[in-house]
Amino acid sequence: MRDILTVTLNPALDLATSVDSVVSGVKLRCGPPRTDPGGGGINVSRAIKLLGGSSRCLVALSGRNGETLADLLRGAGIDLITHPAPGETRSSLSVRDEHRGEQYRFMLPGPPWSPFDVIEAERAIVEAAQPGGLVVISGTMPPGVLPDLIPDLCGKVRAKGGEVVVDTSGPALHLVARGKGPAPDFLRMNQEEADDLAGRRLIDLGDSADFAQSLVRRGVAKVVIVARGPEGSVLATDGSRFHSRAADVPVRSKVGAGDTFVGSFTLAVAQGLPLDEALRRGVAGASAAVMTEGTALCRREDVERLMEVCPTVAI
Repeated sequence: MRDILTVTLNPALDLATSVDSVVSGVKLRCGPPRTDPGGGGINVSRAIKLLGGSSRCLVALSGRNGETLADLLRGAGIDLITHPAPGETRSSLSVRDEHRGEQYRFMLPGPPWSPFDVIEAERAIVEAAQPGGLVVISGTMPPGVLPDLIPDLCGKVRAKGGEVVVDTSGPALHLVARGKGPAPDFLRMNQEEADDLAGRRLIDLGDSADFAQSLVRRGVAKVVIVARGPEGSVLATDGSRFHSRAADVPVRSKVGAGDTFVGSFTLAVAQGLPLDEALRRGVAGASAAVMTEGTALCRREDVERLMEVCPTVAI
């Protein structure tokens, strides 16, 4: 299997709990809390581990939250590479309103980075990347990190013979989508992000597939994936387009569903499986993730069972 390196520069110590109902002005008595290591790349590595695979997880950490987060990752059996970060590692809170069945997510910004911090982190990532391996850059960038870090990393990782999977948002995604500079090999986005890039609502699966394929043909990435929530995801290359429908399952928490998709998809690619099968496994992983509480991600037995109801078809 190919080496997988995940990168998380803005991790979070995730706290998840629940209340009977969210109302203002009163003390809300919460249920038992669950604490998990969080952040895009971290969740990708956690999902890969839960699915029986392995990855190396490079994480920028600092302060007491960083120490706690590192202990949680090691306790979960994650192969951790720590990189010093400025300030204190951020935390986040998700609260489920049991009465309404709704979830509230509060995300702190994380400490700002200096240009020197960025240079040192980029050097560490490139050194850790393996020839022939996959590097997953997932999640938000810390304050102070310019969007051009991702194209720079794509160029340097590919120069070492690796491939890059990118799942990001905001200015970094917009820069990648403009096709300026070295491109990732795989680019994933959700429907809202795709609509934003397209400047209009992508109304159906075919519309999303057309848009994804247009990005490929503009040189934005070799493979583009657009997630459409309950409809599943579409994947496009220059010459093919596939769709895998999400399973109809009870939704307990959407936290980490996209990261679980990336983990399951990347693991399949690392195992040498074809893209249509990797898409099916990614969608089954995301479907399984929404079935679990808070930040718990997926259960392997759920993913394996749901693969039977997430077929991939050419569109």
